[in-house]
Amino acid sequence: MAAAAAQTLRFKPADEAARFSQNALTEAARRCRESCVVVESSDGGVGVGFGGSLVVGDDGARVIGSLPGLWPEHLGCRSFTEVHGCRFPYVVGEMANGIATAEMVVAAHRAGFLGFFGAAGLPPARVEAAIDTIEAALLGTPNPTSWGINLIHSPHEPDLEMDIVALYLRRGVTRVSASAYMDLTPMVVRYAASGLTERSGRICRQNRVFAKISRTETAGHFLKPMPQAMLDDLVAAGHLSADEARLAARISVASDITVEADSGGHTDNQALPCVFPAVKQLALELSARHDLAALTGEPIRVGAAGGLGTPDAVAAAFAMGAAYVLTGSVNQSAVESGLSPKGRELLGGVRLGDVTMAPAADMFEMGVKVQVLKKGSMFANRAHKLYEVYKTSQSLETIPAAEKARIEKEVLRTTVEAAWESTRAFFEKRDPSQLEKAANDPRHKMALVFRSYLGQASKWAIAGDDSRALDFQIWCGPAMGSFNTWVAGTFLEPVAARTVAQIGWNLMEGAAVVTRAQQLRSMGAPVPDAAFVCRPRPMSL
Repeated sequence: MAAAAAQTLRFKPADEAARFSQNALTEAARRCRESCVVVESSDGGVGVGFGGSLVVGDDGARVIGSLPGLWPEHLGCRSFTEVHGCRFPYVVGEMANGIATAEMVVAAHRAGFLGFFGAAGLPPARVEAAIDTIEAALLGTPNPTSWGINLIHSPHEPDLEMDIVALYLRRGVTRVSASAYMDLTPMVVRYAASGLTERSGRICRQNRVFAKISRTETAGHFLKPMPQAMLDDLVAAGHLSADEARLAARISVASDITVEADSGGHTDNQALPCVFPAVKQLALELSARHDLAALTGEPIRVGAAGGLGTPDAVAAAFAMGAAYVLTGSVNQSAVESGLSPKGRELLGGVRLGDVTMAPAADMFEMGVKVQVLKKGSMFANRAHKLYEVYKTSQSLETIPAAEKARIEKEVLRTTVEAAWESTRAFFEKRDPSQLEKAANDPRHKMALVFRSYLGQASKWAIAGDDSRALDFQIWCGPAMGSFNTWVAGTFLEPVAARTVAQIGWNLMEGAAVVTRAQQLRSMGAPVPDAAFVCRPRPMSL
């Protein structure tokens, strides 16, 4: 711009720069996809112009700043979308027991997201059927393999975990989200190391592990090179080649780390602004120490999950440096969800205080808890009662008579003896080794009976069993409450109108608007609070 004692700036041939008003700057934020220039005149008035070119005048105006167009695709790390073949740095998370259905994964893919099927709790045959459905639906689409499946740690069923990994390798599933791990297991290491090759001096991954964690100590396991002793055992067992093990010993198990804060299901109830920076810093330190970026040609990407139910929360995650965001609870209310219509309607009425912690079915004896819906369900109270009895009794037979009668009437709805018979029949097919252990350990037998209630409670919610409506176990975090508040009075308020695409597009577009409003404010423009509000609207991005 030519020097002048007094200059004025205006836009041509497009809009004249509007004088400052609440509406002008709010509009500037909402038109985030357009480039703009913010101008301050000599009397302190602020103008915003879009498009057009600048010409010089003489009234002492000055440019506060200029901004290029900001698209939701620009949020997060470009490496994420390039490597995973999706348009947006946005993941539709893997809600267990098939609640994140094959249809949800397909819908996420078509919307430009990365979707994960909820395999946890399902037998291998059901998981393979989902793979068939996804592959058939995405055949012929761009990046047809850009999707993934859950791999959950199964401490009580290691053989099942091994069978699931074998299935994924056989079917060519190239992405898994590893969850509920407190340490590495041979199965997750086998998956990560399988198919490793070296080209032009770089180690190339065939399979990618998203490690979903909420603690730095757990993240460290996935961020360090794979353990040599474990690799040697896998080679000896014929699960890895010597060359795969050699390469695996140099790189991390995970290519992506999902930092999970206060979420539905398994959670440590961490605050995202506290745990995310700590894990991000650890990832940078370990990546530098082991030269991971140079070895693989890409950074270790750290994403954010938990509590992301509004554009403000999503924008905040990206502002902290998240490479991608992952949503879970909010997608359970979508039409593609495997949750029953009755369960989805319950979620549609959730507010912030309507969630609580309850004993987990898969880690009951360890005292591990999951976050579930409290409003409209007695599940949490009944699950806590079972755990209290488990801690104070040595067997089913030693439960005090009054307590036993209450459990039989209100929780099991049958005698403990009949409950054991149905539990025994289940484990005869699922895992007979559990019955052997129960024969020698009365407390384990009691745990299996109590776990059967916890496990079936989530299935009743999926099936919509009216006779068990008060026992529905619906995994849910506080994001569901904030989401419902945000969509109230909009087209997304009715549960029947909620789709994975509309939820994700509105969250990402809204996050771009919030980000643009903050950019304008950081330039010194007096941006009003209204500019940070982006209400849902039907989209087709």
